[in-house]
Amino acid sequence: MPQAGERPTEVGVLVSDQERLLSLRANKKKPRLPYLTDRGRLNHGPTPPGASIPCERESELTQEEVREVIQLIADSRRNRATVVMPERLRTRSWKSVDEVMLNLEIALGWKPAGWKVGAASMAVRIAENLPNPSPGRLFERSIFQSPATISPEFFINYRVCESEFAFQLCKDFEVRTAPYAEEEVRDGIDSLIPALEIGDSVFEDWYALPGYLGAMYDNAGGAAFVMGKPIKDWQGIDLPNSNIDIYVNGSYIKSGTGIEAMGDPVTSLTWMINYAVAHGRAVKSGEIISTGTCTGHTFVAPGDLVSLDFGALGLVEAKFS
Repeated sequence: MPQAGERPTEVGVLVSDQERLLSLRANKKKPRLPYLTDRGRLNHGPTPPGASIPCERESELTQEEVREVIQLIADSRRNRATVVMPERLRTRSWKSVDEVMLNLEIALGWKPAGWKVGAASMAVRIAENLPNPSPGRLFERSIFQSPATISPEFFINYRVCESEFAFQLCKDFEVRTAPYAEEEVRDGIDSLIPALEIGDSVFEDWYALPGYLGAMYDNAGGAAFVMGKPIKDWQGIDLPNSNIDIYVNGSYIKSGTGIEAMGDPVTSLTWMINYAVAHGRAVKSGEIISTGTCTGHTFVAPGDLVSLDFGALGLVEAKFS
């Protein structure tokens, strides 16, 4: 069995995190594997980034339509079946996104463990033709510790890998009228967590979804989450300029920094907490908040190994079985 700080390589040999990082970094300047691009595998569907076609409707869903969308997504998640959003339910209403997303967890019956920010990065919002970030839930059932092996049961159509900075809280943020200031939020952070968030959708053709906010309704695309080692003494870290490199099967894909998460991951964390409390949801001590991708989208497939090099902050890895 692997000991603390050890992980199996693709051929089953145990190595330390540092040995694994050295091996990855040695590949950084080598050509990518021929089936990979700067978005990983090109299995995101026929629509290219930024080419979604906005649906005509912008009006809010009725309460009956909200219930119908929730049931559609919840049934698809439970049954692991792709569905099509009916044309009559397609609308670019962010109020309706809020209603669906905030009630989806009730329909699913899964225990929440925190929150995640979708589309925190301007590059992602441009690629997905979105005007603003979107919230989602993290669930206990789909949180893993690195190195993780993640089975197919958590996915339907995609495995969209995103490198993120997350935080675990040590303070309650109760519902109140005034928004929380960033300094108040900083005081409530227990630890920084380098993380891998994996997105999915019950709907097909990933980059067509923004046309009717499909992924946003579906928990902002959140499907699974892999945590690295928590860092208690994080306050002196320059998070906006902290670099992350992402590799697939040992092949370097691209890099990003914390500045992609609304300029600073703590700023993104503050936005997420204020969103929750403004919608009547207290955010509690112990919850985990992931602040949005710093490297955009990397699409992978079953059998792939994804490795995130957070530099001095460590290594996060997940194998997709």
